[in-house]
Order: sequence, then C-alpha cells, then structure tokens
Amino acid sequence: MEPLDRKGSADRPRSAEGQQSGRVIVIGPYLRMRRGDADAQANDSVRDFEARLDEAAGLARAIDLTIADAVIAPVGQIRPATYLGKGKVEEITGLIAGHDIELVVMDCALSPIQQRNLEKAWSTKVLDRTGLILEIFGRRAKTKEGALQVELAHLNYQRSRLVRSWTHLERQRGGFGFMGGPGETQIEADRRLIGDRITRLENELKKVQATRRLHRAGRQRVPYRVVALVGYTNAGKSTLFNRLTRADVQAVDMLFATLDPTLRALSLPHGGKAMLSDTVGFISNLPTQLVAAFRATLEEVLEADIILHVRDISHEDAEAQERDVDAVLRQLGIDPDAGGRILEVWNKIDRFDSDERENLRNIASRRPPERPCFLVSAATGEGINELLSAIEERLAATRTTLDLSIDAADGAGISWLHRNAEVLAKELHDGRFDMTVRVDETKRDIVVNRFAAVPRVA
Repeated sequence: MEPLDRKGSADRPRSAEGQQSGRVIVIGPYLRMRRGDADAQANDSVRDFEARLDEAAGLARAIDLTIADAVIAPVGQIRPATYLGKGKVEEITGLIAGHDIELVVMDCALSPIQQRNLEKAWSTKVLDRTGLILEIFGRRAKTKEGALQVELAHLNYQRSRLVRSWTHLERQRGGFGFMGGPGETQIEADRRLIGDRITRLENELKKVQATRRLHRAGRQRVPYRVVALVGYTNAGKSTLFNRLTRADVQAVDMLFATLDPTLRALSLPHGGKAMLSDTVGFISNLPTQLVAAFRATLEEVLEADIILHVRDISHEDAEAQERDVDAVLRQLGIDPDAGGRILEVWNKIDRFDSDERENLRNIASRRPPERPCFLVSAATGEGINELLSAIEERLAATRTTLDLSIDAADGAGISWLHRNAEVLAKELHDGRFDMTVRVDETKRDIVVNRFAAVPRVA
C-alpha cells in the first residue's frame, strides 16, 4: 500500500506551547494514472497532485477553516463503500486521532453512502469538494439573486443526502434552517419540504431571468456591446475589471472572492462604449448543481459579443486551469475554438522577468488567429492599452462606419444618432454637423435612409 504523502505540516498552526493544534484535515484522494490510459490523460487527473491539494486547502481557508494537516492519499481504484481503500482509511484514522479534528475535507465528489461510511469510520464530519464549494458560495452571495442561486444548488445537493440519518443533516454546515428537528422517520417529510422549497426557488429565479432579459433588451436598444470576463477563480478577473472600468469591485488573493455579477461601462480608445461584465470564477470539477443554478447569471456570458478568458499565466497549473474553463464554457454551450469570439488575456506578467516575458510573447505570437492572446498585468496596467484596442477592433468588425451631414437645428436627429449609434467624429461647418458614426447592421438602413448617410471610404 502506498503511504500517505503529507504536504500540509508547514501550514499547521501552533499553540503558545508549541504544540500542533487544528480542526480540519484536507485529504487529496487522487486517482493514479496508468500508462497508456488515454482517458486519464484527457481529464483532470493530469493535474499536479500538489497543486490540486494546495487549491483544496485554499478553498478551506476561504471559509476561515483552520487546517491542521493536508495529505495526498493516492488511489489506485475507487472503492464504492468508502472511496479510499481500507488501509488508507485506517491511516487517516490515526491522523485524526492525533489532532483535534472536527472536520475532514475530501477533495473529491463523494456519494452519500461513501460520505456516511467515512463519517462512521472516522467519527467526525466529512465534507466533499462539492459541499465545500457550496459552503463558500453560500457565504459569499450578497445579492438576492446570488442567495437564491446558492440555496437552490445547496438544496439539490442536500436532497441527494437524505439516505443517511437525520442527525447527520442536523450537523451539516451551511444549512438554511428551514426544516425541523431530527428523526429518521422524518426523511420523507423532509424530502417533500426540500422539493417544495426548490420549486419556489426555481419560480423566483425565473422572475430574475425575466428581469435580466428586460435589462438585456434595454441594452440592445442602445449601441452598447457586451464584453464578459471569464476565468479560473483567483485569475485576477476583478483586478482587471477594476483596471478597465475604474471600478472598486472587491479584488483580493482569495478563491471565489467575487460571486455576484457586476456590469460597468467600458470606455474604448476612440470614444466608444461597451458594457463589461465580471462573472463568478470557474474551478476544476465545478459542481453541476452550481452550473445549473448560476445559468441565469452566466447568460451574460452566453449573450456577450466578446469573451475575455483571463488566465493567471504565472500559475504552475495554468494549462490545466485553461482546460477547466474551456470545459465549463462547453457546458454552457460555447465552443472555445469556434468563431473567434474569445480573446485570451494572460494576466500577472509582472511576476516574470524580461527574458521570461519575451518568451511568453514568442509563444503568444504562435497562437492560432482564431484564439489570440494578450499579455497584461492588471496590477500595473501593462498591456491594457493593447487589449482595449483589440476589443475595439473586434467589436468594430461587425459594425458599419457611415459619413453624414445633418442640420445643426435638427436636435431630435442628432439626439437619435447619439442614442443609437457610436459617434466617432462630429464637426460643425456652416450650420451643419459633419458626422462619422458606427452602427449595427440592424440600424444601418435606418441611418442611410433618414440621414442620407454613405459608407465611409477606407
């Protein structure tokens, strides 16, 4: 049997007497690859075990858990009853006995039976990756919509856990407190209560989606295009959002620091405007409950004219994170390799020296034209102007530039143009405004017919 690989001892807090103390142990039960296993090479198991364990520990810290230890427990075969083999379970039992452990975090998705059996074996609460991420989202949701989405995801997850005793549910962290006291005989009643609550939440979220559609339709009536930020959690999306829009969205070095979506006006180099949307960060093995629950929020990504995929290019697992984000985009129905709609933003280049940056630029220059990338530092502003120019150029590619002349006294016409077109130039000559405007194809004929506009000669 392969021994546990203990990686978290340096992170363990010590009491005043120098004794190790803690409440949580993080276990990385990662499946070992077999040579020639093409499926394993194609999925998340190719990620570095230590990087995955560090991420799991970061998730635990994000909800203020004190980590006593973090260990890698390589798994040759997943056991239906306990996920881990019997020997590994006994080894971890010894670790738990040596610490003041109140919670074990398993960095994997456990079935209800596996979770129940591990709790019995270890005599402590067990939380899997899905439950941990749901707990983080539950604490971070600030808006009514975010709270509804998180509660819906949590209830769908909790409903599948009703196979075990009510006393476990009574201990479950992050509960919403709408159900009564313990008792095995209440499971069916509890299932009905959860089902009723899920139905009410889904109806409320439908109203939220309807409101979002109205807002989106309102934006489509004015010449504002939508640019959406996506990326792995902690890739620097919120810092880039603040840099591009001069906003003050919370941006800290923490997983899922930003949960609720935010939209702000984005000023383009030649005076044009767009709407920039900051979305929730993605993560490997993102619970399907969350993808479904947050679909209303992620509709901003579906409707966006341009998607900026922000990557922490300094991260040791940057390529694996890219694959994880692409996988979530595909879940949403977006093909990352089609249409040239996605611009990759390689963030945090300030962490590299000049030679390393030049090497990154050479790599970026060899990227296929349908998947271009831009090197930036959201922290220092390096590369931001080039990124803005690329956004403007990409948005302009689907619009028509027209020249026209309008009587300066035609206030209604001038006002209509400012509301429905992007005014690139405007000069007064002999009582008339000579204007250059850029319009969507849907409004091109209106401008041509109403103002005798002509296409601009390149």
